[in-house]
Amino acid sequence: MHIQPATPQDILQLLPLVNSAFRGESSKKGWTHEANLIAGTARTDAETLRENLLAPDSTMLKYCDDADNIKGCVHLQKKERGLYLGMLTVSPELQGGGVGKQLLAAAEEVARQYHCPGIYMTVLSVRHELVAWYERHGYHQTGERQAFEVDAKFGNPVQPLELVILEKTVPPA
Repeated sequence: MHIQPATPQDILQLLPLVNSAFRGESSKKGWTHEANLIAGTARTDAETLRENLLAPDSTMLKYCDDADNIKGCVHLQKKERGLYLGMLTVSPELQGGGVGKQLLAAAEEVARQYHCPGIYMTVLSVRHELVAWYERHGYHQTGERQAFEVDAKFGNPVQPLELVILEKTVPPA
């Protein structure tokens, strides 16, 4: 198992992984899905992944098994506030096995490389178990909230949703 930067050539593996972990029936095998909150089967598309991979000060890390199959990923982008962490994904069959924790640790290394003193993210406020998981890994709620907006091609919320902002200070190496 290893973590390394993803490339546009990885989109064919990343796309079904991300969508299967967040939306649709397959996502319900794991605990981090949004299938009961957002109707639809797509969390992202190839174009969005490509934009993320090619954006300035941006990287997507992939977690691969010994056969080089991508089993997890996370998108990281340097912004004014710090390093933004998004789309943390673990294959539903592997959730709870430490892959997410390894990707969070790798994100901290990227934050240091980008000279970012902290990492921040947005999480659906109703995902209490996910917020608690991040809090167990050193993140805290800032008290800030944002409206949740999603392009209709990526589903429709089945209830009103908002995002909370979580952040963590990255200790020096």
